[in-house]
Amino acid sequence: MNQKLKTSIAFAKNLLVTGAISETSRQVEIDICKHIPTEDNKVIVEFGMGHGNITQEILNTMAPTSKLYAFEVKESFCDHVKRNITDNRLVIVNDGAQNLKRHVKENVNAVISSIPFSFFSKEKGLAIIQDAYDLLENNAYYSQVLYTKFNFKKFQQIFEACEMTSNKNFITEYIYHCRKVRN
Repeated sequence: MNQKLKTSIAFAKNLLVTGAISETSRQVEIDICKHIPTEDNKVIVEFGMGHGNITQEILNTMAPTSKLYAFEVKESFCDHVKRNITDNRLVIVNDGAQNLKRHVKENVNAVISSIPFSFFSKEKGLAIIQDAYDLLENNAYYSQVLYTKFNFKKFQQIFEACEMTSNKNFITEYIYHCRKVRN
């Protein structure tokens, strides 16, 4: 069985955790990473590592001296990425995004997320976004991919600057790019 089919089956079995039935498209991988800083010694956070397709794009984009904290609640997905991505800049965190501040004690220069906000309570979703905002450096971005545009208002409640784009080929993939403008 090919890897893409295996991934789709794994995602479908865990729909309420992953919020997806397949990996994001290649176009989304590129677009969601467009605000990752490429300067040295930056800290990037990823929520919802899954099987690591966006993780790999983040690692390909960031500097050799930067660090990536990749959060994933499914232990089997963490194990899969450990077997398939060998990079000393990658710190895999087998925990949920709501525990960001428990694991990351430094300022963050970008957040990339594919977690399913549609399955979270409003309070939990806002708390995750707020915690990420609190750790972000000024002018840093939080980029989120979702299948709906209904959660955009949550991000607008916290971030000063937000834009939403959609992939022309996959109309249901929306990317929110939200920038922290002040400390």
